[in-house]
Amino acid sequence: MSVRRLNPEQPKSFAFTPTNKAWAAATIAKYPPGKQASAVIPLLMRAQEQNDNWLCEPALRVVADQLGMAYIRVYEIATFYTQFQLSPVGRMAHVQVCGTTPCMLRGAEGLKDVCRSRIHHDQFKLSADGNFSWEEVECAGSCANAPMVQIFADTYEDLTPDLLGKVLDGYAAGKPPKPGSQVGRVASSPAGGFTALTDPALYDGSGIGAWQHRLAEADAKAVAGVAAVAAEKKA
Repeated sequence: MSVRRLNPEQPKSFAFTPTNKAWAAATIAKYPPGKQASAVIPLLMRAQEQNDNWLCEPALRVVADQLGMAYIRVYEIATFYTQFQLSPVGRMAHVQVCGTTPCMLRGAEGLKDVCRSRIHHDQFKLSADGNFSWEEVECAGSCANAPMVQIFADTYEDLTPDLLGKVLDGYAAGKPPKPGSQVGRVASSPAGGFTALTDPALYDGSGIGAWQHRLAEADAKAVAGVAAVAAEKKA
């Protein structure tokens, strides 16, 4: 991980586009009076998306003024969360490599080596063509499908160095691959496919009648048993 600081080179100003300005006003209006600061993260995210996927210092001030917050409070938030980029990132992709324990144990170091060789040896540095950048981050929340990376809003999971290379090839060609598992897993299912609860009757509704029949049989058997006991007593 690294110390997070604002980029030393900053634009002179920032302003939301008319569309984003209207969106920001509608977002702020969702919160009760006096609680407008709760909209700080979505507004910062929208400002980042508008500004080529990084947050400049003037944007922090614009968001702070809209929400009536002290500049330092917005700065604290922007420097805390790794979803916010404080320097220019790759035009096509900024690769966040999870380096927390599950991903580390499953090969995250190999993914970082790919980034070092294909993008730049150092984190937060642009590739020679300016299209890519990368960084190591803490847990990105896909531990069951480790190792993984996040590129902007999408996650790519179950990676190997070769598979990450293919993901980067897709972005370089302007055809990002489908997010999620890159080995065909569904959600966090076992690598070889589902091994439990595989009978469709357990969840498709087709077994409801069968269960009702079995319950009716059990009820009839119980009634017959009671009747038999009563008959024996009369005899």
